[in-house]
Amino acid sequence: MRLVGLTGGIASGKSTVSNLFRNSGVPTVDADVVAWDVVQKGTRGWKKIVKAFGNDILLESGEINRTLLGQIVFSDPSKRQLLNRLLAPHISSSIVWEIAKLWMKGCKVIILDIPLLFETKMDRWTNPVIVIWVDPKVQVERLISRDGCSEEQAQNRNNAQLALDWKESEADIVIDNSGSLDDAKQQFQEVLRKVSEPLTWKERLCRSRDGLISVVVCTAVGVLLAQKNLL
Repeated sequence: MRLVGLTGGIASGKSTVSNLFRNSGVPTVDADVVAWDVVQKGTRGWKKIVKAFGNDILLESGEINRTLLGQIVFSDPSKRQLLNRLLAPHISSSIVWEIAKLWMKGCKVIILDIPLLFETKMDRWTNPVIVIWVDPKVQVERLISRDGCSEEQAQNRNNAQLALDWKESEADIVIDNSGSLDDAKQQFQEVLRKVSEPLTWKERLCRSRDGLISVVVCTAVGVLLAQKNLL
């Protein structure tokens, strides 16, 4: 099984590339979707957030006001770190469980769509790592257009993440998404060909020795966590 790391920056177009993989039949584990699931009303993640940030963070329905929470954590690094600490165990265990389920189905390639791939050190489990790069100015412009935020808010959200130029330097594959969608699709086709190639002998040896053990352990952990209603 090949675990492919997919990351980028806010408004870089990572979701677009993730959807291209999904539409091409490559299974994708989306950390944003997982993060949303673990904070649904009544979950342990939801309870932790309400306890830490108060009832003012809730909508009338009782669900978390993600827009308000985002404004709070992107303007205050300490609160952003607090939120990450609260949710990291739930998000990581859910991701592990999703990978284990796909592995048990016999999937040969899995895309891990994780915005904080490097920050959470999950890049060490993936090969190759794909970074979606975009010009920083274009990134801010897209964020303002997409979310209707001010330039200052857009810049704050952008600055809250590792610089895309640094991520680009750590990548195995880079897709430049500064241009049109057609340009991105052309680059994607070449990337899809690369990640769909059979594993090399070196990869097979490494995965048969370390990878299989890791997945088995992850599966066991996932089962235990599921039994404790953490997933």
